[in-house]
Amino acid sequence: MNKIAVVLFNLGGPDSKQAIEPFLMNFFTDKNIIRAPYPVRWCLAKLISKKRSKQEAGESYAELGDRSPLLDNSQAQATALEKLLSKDKDNQYKVFVCMRYWHPMADEVAGQVKEFGADKVVMLPLYPQFSTTTTRSSFQAWDKAVRKHGLTAPRNGICCYPWEAGFINASVDKISKVYKQSLKKYEGKNPPRILFSAHGLPEKVVNAGDPYQWQCEQGAEKIVAALKAKDKLFENVDWQICYQSRVGPLKWIGPSTEEALKKAVEDEVPVVIYPHAFTQEHVETLVEIDIEYRELAEEWGIVGMDKVDTVGIHKAFIEGLGTLVQQSLKQEGVLPDGGVRLCPKNWSDCCQNIEGAK
Repeated sequence: MNKIAVVLFNLGGPDSKQAIEPFLMNFFTDKNIIRAPYPVRWCLAKLISKKRSKQEAGESYAELGDRSPLLDNSQAQATALEKLLSKDKDNQYKVFVCMRYWHPMADEVAGQVKEFGADKVVMLPLYPQFSTTTTRSSFQAWDKAVRKHGLTAPRNGICCYPWEAGFINASVDKISKVYKQSLKKYEGKNPPRILFSAHGLPEKVVNAGDPYQWQCEQGAEKIVAALKAKDKLFENVDWQICYQSRVGPLKWIGPSTEEALKKAVEDEVPVVIYPHAFTQEHVETLVEIDIEYRELAEEWGIVGMDKVDTVGIHKAFIEGLGTLVQQSLKQEGVLPDGGVRLCPKNWSDCCQNIEGAK
């Protein structure tokens, strides 16, 4: 019986008020986030983390009791996935959560995987869409930790799954319920507009070849197509994609979620917001969308606003992750869902270019 370690990668978040500044420091010193020489990056990170820990980020985490729920929510997904995988009697599975910018980070988790005595390691990000700023950064940190600990077990992985069937089905189920409630709530008004709100990126990152925006937009289209296939109610559904969480002076991809909300006010339509680039609740969904954007939308006079929860531990999503693990065990290296390249060739920072695949 093989011992299989499944490592779920996520961003991480502070676990106390005192952890907010060092968490932000870890984030902004990442070369994938601020693409400048280390001395410049360190100085910028120090300035930004100190300022944001006392202002925007500090205030946001204060709404959540000065800590992020991201680890707890990721661990719930890990527990659900391990329970599912345990049905395979030919292998012994243990699912680990590995955070990029706060504990448990790669160095700690790689040591745990070695102690477990893994025969194989499956790397599985909790980001459905690939970006150099998320998945690549996590994989780089993991590879460094693996070398440090002398972890020699073969490693396979999934780099992205933006339209994996379980993720799509869970999204459709979640959206359908909230949309129908919204339709009833605002009866007599224009039908709701679905806003797919993804975390933004600076334009220069995308222009350099990062496929994240393309995957987000393709994924939104496929979720809408699945909604239409499931229920005639969605045949002419109004929807658009938008991007949240802008930081700093650079130009970011758009339209922004704020702009999308203003447009909804102008068009006199209620909105149903679905954060399809997040797979569990954390500060961007619980505070930025649920509190900050809601307050702005109400101030601007929106007809109504409802939020769809992330896929979390939805049965279809967890089953989809299980399928990805089984798929990865049959392949070599790091590949997308389905085992073949998803991104067009013009996306030069596609994981398949990084991994040397064609």
